[in-house]
Amino acid sequence: MDPILVASLGLIGMFVLIVLHIPIGIAMAVAGFVGFGILNGFGPAATLFATEPVGVIANLDLAVIPLFLLMGSFAGVSGLSADIYRLAYALIGHRKGGLALATIGGCAGFGAVCGSSLATAATMGRVALPEMLKRGYSPTLATGSIAAGGTLGMLIPPSVIMVIYAFLAEQFVITLFIAALIPGLIAVLFHFIAIGIVVRVKPESGPAGDRMGWSERWVVARQSWGVILLLVAVIGGIYGGVFTVAEAASLGAGLAFIFTVARRKLNAESFWLVLRETASNTAMIYLIISGASIFTYFITTTKMPDALVKSIIAMELSPLVVIGILMVAFLILGSIFDTIAAMVITMPFVYPLVIGIGYDPIWWGIVLVMVIEIGMITPPIGMNVFVLYGVAKTIPLKTIFTGIVPFLVADLARLTIIILFPIITLWLPTVLGMTMGQN
Repeated sequence: MDPILVASLGLIGMFVLIVLHIPIGIAMAVAGFVGFGILNGFGPAATLFATEPVGVIANLDLAVIPLFLLMGSFAGVSGLSADIYRLAYALIGHRKGGLALATIGGCAGFGAVCGSSLATAATMGRVALPEMLKRGYSPTLATGSIAAGGTLGMLIPPSVIMVIYAFLAEQFVITLFIAALIPGLIAVLFHFIAIGIVVRVKPESGPAGDRMGWSERWVVARQSWGVILLLVAVIGGIYGGVFTVAEAASLGAGLAFIFTVARRKLNAESFWLVLRETASNTAMIYLIISGASIFTYFITTTKMPDALVKSIIAMELSPLVVIGILMVAFLILGSIFDTIAAMVITMPFVYPLVIGIGYDPIWWGIVLVMVIEIGMITPPIGMNVFVLYGVAKTIPLKTIFTGIVPFLVADLARLTIIILFPIITLWLPTVLGMTMGQN
C-alpha cells in the first residue's frame, strides 16, 4: 500500500479515538499498535508497549519535567507569583497601561518559573485581574493582557515543552533554551507595543497608576528577593554553565519548597495538593510521550515522512509556502489541543518534512512553540481564553476575545519576522557554537 495512505489511515484512526474522548496518549498508542501490527504482525507490535514506555521513563533528559512542575507548583503556593507582579508594577506601573505592562512582565517571569501557559494565565488571572479592574482598567485590556501574557509561559526558558521537543527531535535542550532568549524578549516587547497602541487610542482603557519613589521600589525589590533568587539561580545557573538543566531543575524545586516552608504556606493540604498536581501532570505528559513514541514507530515504518518530503519537493513549492501552510494548520491545532498534544501528534511527519526542505531543527523548535502558543488565544476556541474565563466568570467571553485582538496581531507579526529571518533565533546559539549545522 502507498505509505502516505497507510499513515493517513492511522492518523484518521487516532483522531476518531480522540473524538471519542480517549486520552490522547492512549489514542496515539492504540493507533500506532494497530497500524504497526497490520504491517509487521501483532506479536512484534505488542513489544512496543514494553520497550517505548520504559525508554521514556528511563530517559534522564525527561527527568527535569516533574522537577520543573514541582518548582512551579511550590512557587504558586508560596506566593512568588504575586511577588513577580508587585515588582513589575513597582517599576512600570506609573505609566499609562502600566498595570497591563506589569502583567506581561509578571507573566514572563512566572512563566519562566512554572513553564506552563495555562498555569500562568490562571495564576495571573487571580493575581492581576482584580487589581486592574479595581484601578479602572477596561475589562478588554485587562483580560487580553493576561490571556496573551500567559502564552509566554512556554517560550520563556526553562520550558517543559522545549524539553519534550528536544527529546523527540534528539536536540540539546540547552541549545533550545538559548535560542528562545531573543524571540522571548521580542515577544514581551511586541506585547508592550500592543498595550502602548491600545492606551494611545483609548487612554481611558489603561489609566496610569501612582509613581513609586526609588525608596519604595527598593522596598518592593527587597520583599521580592525570593523570586529574584529563584530566577537567578535557575536561569542564571543554566546559562552560566554552573548547572546542568537537571541540576538547575532540582535546585529550583528545592528552593521553591524552602520558600513555601519559610513563608508558612506549607501545610498538609497544600503539600498534598502540590504533590497530586505534579504527579498527575507528570503522568499525563509521560503517557502522551509514550503514546507518541509508539505512534512515531508506526509512522516511521510506513516510510511516510520520506514519501511526504519527496512529494512536496516534486510539487516545487517554495519552502516559505510550506511553512506558511504549516503555520495555519498549527494555529488551528493550538486552539483545539494543549501545547504538548499539538506538538507530539504532528511530530512524526512534520519534523522530517521541515528538516527535509532545509530548515534548522532548533529554529523549527522555537517557531513550533511560538505558533502553538499563539493558537492558544486564537478564536473560536483558544484554551488560554477559556481558562481565564473560568477564573473571571463575571466577564463575558466575547470581551476576553475582543481584548486579545491587539496581542494576536502583535504575535502574528512577531511570528512572521522570526520565520522570515531565522538568524534572529539562531544568532545566539551560533555565536556560542551550538547550532546543529542546518540552515
